[in-house]
Amino acid sequence: MTATLDTTPCPVPGWLPDRQSQTLYGALFATTRRPCFVRERVDTPDGDFLDFDWSIQGLATPAAGQAGPADPALAAGGATRWMTPEDEGYRASLGATQALILFHGLEGSSRSRYSQSVAEHFRARGWAVVIAHFRGCSGAPNRLARAYYSGDSDEVSFMLATVKARLPAARWHAVGVSLGGNALLKFLGEHPASAPWLAGAAGVSVPLDLVAAGQHLCTDPFNRHVYSRYFLNSLKPKVIEKANRFPGTIDVFRIAQAQDLRDFDDAYTAPMHGFRDALDYWTHCASKPWLPYIATPTLVLNARNDPFMPEPALPGPDQASAQVVIHQPAQGGHVGFVTGPFPGHLGWLPSRLERFFSGQG
Repeated sequence: MTATLDTTPCPVPGWLPDRQSQTLYGALFATTRRPCFVRERVDTPDGDFLDFDWSIQGLATPAAGQAGPADPALAAGGATRWMTPEDEGYRASLGATQALILFHGLEGSSRSRYSQSVAEHFRARGWAVVIAHFRGCSGAPNRLARAYYSGDSDEVSFMLATVKARLPAARWHAVGVSLGGNALLKFLGEHPASAPWLAGAAGVSVPLDLVAAGQHLCTDPFNRHVYSRYFLNSLKPKVIEKANRFPGTIDVFRIAQAQDLRDFDDAYTAPMHGFRDALDYWTHCASKPWLPYIATPTLVLNARNDPFMPEPALPGPDQASAQVVIHQPAQGGHVGFVTGPFPGHLGWLPSRLERFFSGQG
């Protein structure tokens, strides 16, 4: 049996005429309501930590007159305050609620517009929502020399187990965006029986073929000079800070000289996380080969004009299991999906997710 193919369009407005405008406007300018998040820090088995930002009706409400984070340690992140024992008790009282965990993209967080639009949409409908931050992405540097990477199935497994333990009676759903979507889909394909409690999953704008996506980001002139530079401006300082804490473990010169994501992955991501080089990393961590093994009802949503993922590398219905719905609208960009009259909004994506999770395909 093969996957279901959906080509229903995303009604992108005419004033966003191409892939680049749809991507950049969605990431930088589209209007969205910012939900309030409460942060929970969880220690990992290897001595590091992960930050989970929760948004639940009746929980993530700032104090009266509070304009921003009360704790300076939260100022660089998306949370309003730290979780308290009272918050934990309230969360535990929710019982059999609907719940959603979101895995963000490269250098994303609960501050990302897509995170906020999805969280606010489902929170407003009574869901418990949590943004699971990869190491070093919550606004605070992680403790170890390692960071995160696109195929870390073990990290996804730990994150899922963590939130499941907090709300064991909830009906859980998982959404992964871009890099986070690749890690989630790879986990689901590698371990199809590991999370039978997961009611549904979705991968949004996933670079399913990391080799094709990585090469496209490094060779296309616009991608190289705009997107790669944007990511490197965030990634490089983090890794140089790590090098100061862990002398001799990171080639600072190569990091400083990196001109694109291939250079960066060659110098840091691949060797730090057990791969020979960027090509070895991209080849072994791609989620596309694992789509046929997914047993959880899963939506795989990629616009065909995504500037990160060449259209010829997108999967067809014969390359995924019958549990997968492949939705490939012609327009939308990379995690853009802006709709509506100017100034537009980001409501189409969470509505599409809700429709899938409700069993409407």
